[in-house]
Amino acid sequence: MASPKASALLFLLKLAGKLSLQSAQRIGRVLGTLLWFIPGKPRQVTNINLEICLPELSANQRKQLARSSLRHTGQTMMEIPLMWEWPVERCLDLIREVDGEELLTQARADGKGLILLAPHLGNWELAGLYFSSRYKMAALYSPPHMPEFEDYMIRVRGRMGSELVRGDRRGLARLIGLLREGEVAGILPDQSPRGKGNAYAPFFGMEVRTMTLVAKLMQKSGATALMTYAERLKDSQGFRLVIRPCEPGMADDDPVVATTALNKSVENCVREIPEQYQWEYKRMRHRPPGQPNPYKPGRVCQ
Repeated sequence: MASPKASALLFLLKLAGKLSLQSAQRIGRVLGTLLWFIPGKPRQVTNINLEICLPELSANQRKQLARSSLRHTGQTMMEIPLMWEWPVERCLDLIREVDGEELLTQARADGKGLILLAPHLGNWELAGLYFSSRYKMAALYSPPHMPEFEDYMIRVRGRMGSELVRGDRRGLARLIGLLREGEVAGILPDQSPRGKGNAYAPFFGMEVRTMTLVAKLMQKSGATALMTYAERLKDSQGFRLVIRPCEPGMADDDPVVATTALNKSVENCVREIPEQYQWEYKRMRHRPPGQPNPYKPGRVCQ
């Protein structure tokens, strides 16, 4: 039986899933505006990240971007229940255009596996749903803190047959196997990974710990990688699905070369619509040992 906390969360998700896109986005913008006016962690982290990553902007430009980012993050929060509770066809109808379809066609023409890298940009849940509706696809995920919530998450994300695999050794082996068979894998590439086996590479000019998983998958399977995101259109008009090429070198044997290319590929996408990136995430929290922790003044990274 689910805990009271899990039951309450599922109830709220299902309730929010009854909203229209316009209503959900309107509520999300209000929530994001509140996050801007309340001097809490989301606003603080957003400001720090923008100062680090976009120093070329003026103080006023960063202020406006921070406010816009929080509003978009609020919209993303309210859109996720729609992506999980709406019928798949209704979700896919929100995609008004696909930019970069020729890259997808080219990548699939040789019969090799395809790795789709979807940063925390725009609505990544819709991007995943779109590709799982077209291909046999597996997506990497981290188990939620509430075990009762995991079954629900697997069910709704797998409505089109997408397979969710844990980010452990067994999950890695499963992804390699699927990619060798010419299938598709989805990964969120801009997370701050834990543990050993990763590398430090520049992200918007700052050395941060970066996953080597993508390079390992490409090396072991021969798969191609592409970037993708679902851009939120104005006035609740829907979304534009965007596919972009990756920087060369992502499969390099040198982990620093490979992760540098990965971060640059993410950065290229973020620069296209920076207001829709999740700047509220502490992407810079894992730096080389001894380097200052940007989120904790006076402390260094271990």
